Amino acid sequence: MVLARIVLAMTLALAVQTACVASGAAQGAAQIENAAGFDQDVTPFLKTHCVACHSSELRMGGVDLGAYTDAQRALQDAALWDRATQMVRAELMPPKGLPRPAREEVDRFLRWFESQTGSGVSDADVSEASVSRPGDPGRVTARRLNRQEYNNTVRDLVGIDFRPADGFPADDSGYGFDNIGDVLSLPPVLMEKYLAAAELIAEKAIVAEPHFEPTLEKHLAPRTAEAKGAIEFSWEGSMEVVHDFPRDAEYKIKVSAVDRRKVPEDKPGEPKAEPPPALPFEFTIDGERVEVFQVRSQYYGKNTDEVTLNLPRGPHTLAARFLVDVTKIPDHEAEKYDKPRRMAFGDYFEILGPFNARLPPLPESHEKIFTCGEPEFGRYPPGCIERVIENLARRAYRRPVAREEIDGLKRLIDLARENGDSIEQGMRLVLQAVLVSPHFLFRIEHDPDPNDPGAIHEVDPYELASRLSYFLWSSMPDGRLLERATSLELSRPELLEEEVTRMLADPRSQALIENFAGQWLELRNLALASPDPDIFPEFDDELRSAIRTETELFFETVLREDRTLADFLDGRFTFLNERLARHYGVAGVEGPEFRRVSLDGSQRSGILTQASVLLLSSYPTRTSPVLRGKWLLDSILGTPPPPPPAAVPALEETVVAGGTLRQQLEMHRANPACASCHEKMDALGFGMENYDPIGRWRTDDRGLPLDTSGVLPGGESFVGPAELKQILKAQKADFARCLTEKMLTYALGRGLERFDRSTVDSIVSTLAEDDYRFSRLIAEIVKSKPFRMRRGEEGTS
Repeated sequence: MVLARIVLAMTLALAVQTACVASGAAQGAAQIENAAGFDQDVTPFLKTHCVACHSSELRMGGVDLGAYTDAQRALQDAALWDRATQMVRAELMPPKGLPRPAREEVDRFLRWFESQTGSGVSDADVSEASVSRPGDPGRVTARRLNRQEYNNTVRDLVGIDFRPADGFPADDSGYGFDNIGDVLSLPPVLMEKYLAAAELIAEKAIVAEPHFEPTLEKHLAPRTAEAKGAIEFSWEGSMEVVHDFPRDAEYKIKVSAVDRRKVPEDKPGEPKAEPPPALPFEFTIDGERVEVFQVRSQYYGKNTDEVTLNLPRGPHTLAARFLVDVTKIPDHEAEKYDKPRRMAFGDYFEILGPFNARLPPLPESHEKIFTCGEPEFGRYPPGCIERVIENLARRAYRRPVAREEIDGLKRLIDLARENGDSIEQGMRLVLQAVLVSPHFLFRIEHDPDPNDPGAIHEVDPYELASRLSYFLWSSMPDGRLLERATSLELSRPELLEEEVTRMLADPRSQALIENFAGQWLELRNLALASPDPDIFPEFDDELRSAIRTETELFFETVLREDRTLADFLDGRFTFLNERLARHYGVAGVEGPEFRRVSLDGSQRSGILTQASVLLLSSYPTRTSPVLRGKWLLDSILGTPPPPPPAAVPALEETVVAGGTLRQQLEMHRANPACASCHEKMDALGFGMENYDPIGRWRTDDRGLPLDTSGVLPGGESFVGPAELKQILKAQKADFARCLTEKMLTYALGRGLERFDRSTVDSIVSTLAEDDYRFSRLIAEIVKSKPFRMRRGEEGTS
């Protein structure tokens, strides 16, 4: 079955890819509005500046541009031209050392492609099988909850936070994030984990006791010293026994005693004979007096007292004793017996119950599930359990549930009751069934016309509520969000934005920091970073934790205070405790608590100079300008370099005798196949060389002075990180585009396609009008067409 599903998935994927390519060719033909412009503006540019290296003979970077002789052919490989135009726009092509094209040539070349497809999304975020579909919102594969989402959803569903998914297999990542539907598979081992987790969650969330019918148990005291019984023989007539009470409940307890004293007979003419005085008999439980009743002579008659008590479950000691010495009562019939007899003694305890059983103290999770009746007593009026099931399933499935779904789950409780189990035990089965249902484990969105890629429609209000909650909270929608979905209010942009404001103020939005920032800035990888302990003995787990906290608090502040995105590049503040302040050489910070610290920007500002980023872009023994430059291109500028050409050996970034690392990198850039990427990448990396591998400021490297100067392909020159950050800050629109692409990818759970460009362009334009405020970025993503809409699948008919 598993193999069949894999084969089917591969077949469907191939069919989708084939359909996309065919559709791309057809649409490309329809969109060529200026085929002559290709011959006038593109072909001459390629011949003059490109095909010398990118021909069928040389194929530098694995690219042959000489094969594209007409507009029709070019538009069939749109992804390649996205990358090519991006390189030309960034002045990375033609490479340094070759003649530069005139500005007018570049403008005409780029304008032709922009007139056909639009521009803006980086090639790393564009599916190669995609085609240009203006107005296409795309579609998202049914997404399995990843580990973080599973933990958070269980927490919010049942009110317990013990992170069962931490033991699940690691989630795969795509496009830099682990919430991408296309890569979140469901291997058999994970299904086994789901089953085990559901059982454990149900056990922790619901207090369930076995069902007990009232029973009668009797503990007899032996009449003679030779007899045996549950109660030990006592000449004093006392009784003591330990009884195990099965539930917190009411119990009826009878205590019986015997008084053998003879009642005097009345004699004619004499006053009425007085009976012997009553004997006080004390009944205790666990040493505490319950009551004292009087045992009276009835000549072999029994004296019985009954009490009704609420008792907690477990063993309790029942005891009864006479408060007078009954061993001195003479036996009026002693001559009839050859052995001494007791004249008064305890006879038995009788326990009937339980009645009105109570459950143990109920956790929040139990009360969150049982929303009606008297859960502490296990009493539920007619219709209550159906309402409990409906509420649980509606919240877990994140949508209204049908009557047949409720009835199907209710049958599990009926089955449990038929087998003698309690309602709570049956409800555990219901919760387990809900937790392994595809409607819980997957975020499934429905299409009216699933096989029609042209059938664009708004996602239904409940699907939109889930998109919003899993974007901002990595968890299920809360009651307020589901209410607004029910009332159709989420279709109104102003109310959608109002919900964004509310949800960002909720503590659950910490998930956006942990999961989005944790992957965008790769903070999750800090746990794996291992600087060489011989070279950096001061690096320890305390410092590792501190540098992560600094970056998380910085991100949180930009988010919560709705600051400009430019603060990520040059924000003049950070968060330090004493340990991290000492690491940075900042005076006046004492104690383990983090506090906000102002910066002057000379050595540190923004995230680029925080130790978390610097450590992750270094080797264990030294810095790497290439790694740091590559990180800046990918995570800040949104222009990740392509993989190195296969024919070019990897650079050994080691200092050779008589030379520096910078000199070696300059030699590497002399290779034309390397220059186009390394020219900008290395310059950016050398601008960050004032920081050692663990993020400390330095002015030399092993006694040699550092050269942190650089010139970017556009001609901007700088010396050191402060000047580099000012150049990047001046290009904050590029950073805003990069962050928009990454956050939109995270919000949608899919890679961006070429048809998403107009959305990205629109968001970046609106951001510029609002000083690049963080809240505007999130609001515009949530109101965007790809977030609110979807279409049918291609190639499935």
